[in-house]
Amino acid sequence: MTGGVETQGSQSINYATVTWDQLHRDARFLAAELMRKHRPFRGIVAITRGGLIPAAILGRELGCRLIESVSVASYAGEEGTQQEPKLLKAPEAAGDGEGFLIVDDLVDSGVTARYVREILPKAVFACLYAKPDGRPYTDHFVTEVPQDTWVLFPWDMAPQFVAPLNRSHKA
Repeated sequence: MTGGVETQGSQSINYATVTWDQLHRDARFLAAELMRKHRPFRGIVAITRGGLIPAAILGRELGCRLIESVSVASYAGEEGTQQEPKLLKAPEAAGDGEGFLIVDDLVDSGVTARYVREILPKAVFACLYAKPDGRPYTDHFVTEVPQDTWVLFPWDMAPQFVAPLNRSHKA
């Protein structure tokens, strides 16, 4: 994970960038930890949208083919403020969560994680990255991220052309 600071107007925004390679390494590390500490899972419940890709990697590594999803809306707009969570899609096969693993990319404030844990109280909750406010709602995570840091995932970014330095510096 690489970091930086971006200035927008008079405010500085801390950010951490996660590459595809780093995400995959972290998911495999998490899978190894889960295999050491838990019996095989009957299924995985991915929290959409961020948990979908980590859930696919974990499913492969754990040998788990049953992957469900739960969809919860708790943000007003993509980068808006959090509001009361609203269930958009329930995981049908997971019951109360017994034998299931809940997966997300990041637990931030814990609002979504707490809500999903109420739906699936017997499930194990794992994510790749956790912020301090969200840590109490996850059983396993790989890396802690400062609360004031915005995490940029590979699916949030697009490669673009950048001019060579010799073109941007006029003599």
